Amino acid sequence: MSWVKTYNLYLAWLVALIAVGGSLWFSEVAGYVPCELCWYQRILMYPLALILGIASYRGDRSVTAYALPFSIIGAGVSLYHYAQQKVPGLTEVAGCTQGVPCSGQYINWLGFITIPFLALTAFILILSLLWIGLPRSGLR
Repeated sequence: MSWVKTYNLYLAWLVALIAVGGSLWFSEVAGYVPCELCWYQRILMYPLALILGIASYRGDRSVTAYALPFSIIGAGVSLYHYAQQKVPGLTEVAGCTQGVPCSGQYINWLGFITIPFLALTAFILILSLLWIGLPRSGLR
């Protein structure tokens, strides 16, 4: 487990790169048009790929203070989006107002894995990896 703490920035960067690559593949190759909440998740994930990459290269562990908010907010948006897809009554209360409906499911693997679920998983993994790398005294 100590190797995860040693390489947590690289692992978090790898997760962010996979998430960015996946979102680009879904939209540019598969042709899925992102909904409004998908755009918000991208707005929160894409900078993580950049800042975690720079921090990994420089060995800058203080990036956690800047990356955690992106991960926490992104996980919240992803969870809300996933709930819109899986809780029938929620779509009518707070649905997307324009364009592609946020309740739409381009993929539904195994009956529960949707694109917002994949984003939620990535945000939680990044959050966990950053948390593991925190010094015992907290954020510096």
